[in-house]
Amino acid sequence: MRVEMAGEAQRPDRVSEDYTVMTPEALVLLDGSSSPAAMESGCEHGTAWYARRLGAHLLARLVDRPDRTMAQCLSDAIAETASLHGARCDLAHPNTPAAMVVAVRQHGPVLQYLVLGDSLLVLDRFGAVEVIGDNQPFPAGEALRREVHSMPPGTPERAALHMRYALAVRAARNTGRGPWIAAALPKAAEYAQTGSVALAELRSFAALTDGSSRYVERFDLGSWPDAMALLEQHGPAELLRRVREVEAGDVSCTRWPRGKTRDDATVVYARLR
Repeated sequence: MRVEMAGEAQRPDRVSEDYTVMTPEALVLLDGSSSPAAMESGCEHGTAWYARRLGAHLLARLVDRPDRTMAQCLSDAIAETASLHGARCDLAHPNTPAAMVVAVRQHGPVLQYLVLGDSLLVLDRFGAVEVIGDNQPFPAGEALRREVHSMPPGTPERAALHMRYALAVRAARNTGRGPWIAAALPKAAEYAQTGSVALAELRSFAALTDGSSRYVERFDLGSWPDAMALLEQHGPAELLRRVREVEAGDVSCTRWPRGKTRDDATVVYARLR
């Protein structure tokens, strides 16, 4: 298996909240859930810290415990990461650090997978492309999100609407009234998409955070088969370059309405044959 990865922070002066870690048997990609700067989290560590600890614990579980399902491994990793916070962190806070998760593991003749949140796993079954993830829409917040996108970036109006939207999402997530995400509640792992595919049926796969899946999902620069062909021919760095080029040409977010002009963006591409 040949694996390539490219990642870039939202801004040069900012630490990326994406995190990737892998071994020959398993791969984990996390996208930390960022928050408006003025929003309290109840945690002294931050989102990047959380993503790195959760990623390390999840990878260890995937490799060391083949008897545990992918969801059980994630549940264990969430609990283990929660135990690292300490007494000064309020894990019941609705904005406690959280992350989207993509994980894969080779298990005998199959590739097992897990996806939680709006990051994506794309499987290329010799031309038949399957996209897994982002299956937890939040209908109650869609109208408010459209309002956010209707305001120019950098304006007080947009900042106020973004805060309202962020508060609404966090009040609902991991409650049964909204999306599930890896945070401090191990039960969230039960809501991940899981499955497996025979390695013999798979040509390649890609894991993408939502900052890089914009190539297809937001900017419509090509279909998912087009994106997989680009990754095969030119690699993840070229996909990110094209995403950044579009973002630079639409700083006002008017042609392609979106929550952030730029986002942390990471792509991992694995070619099996």
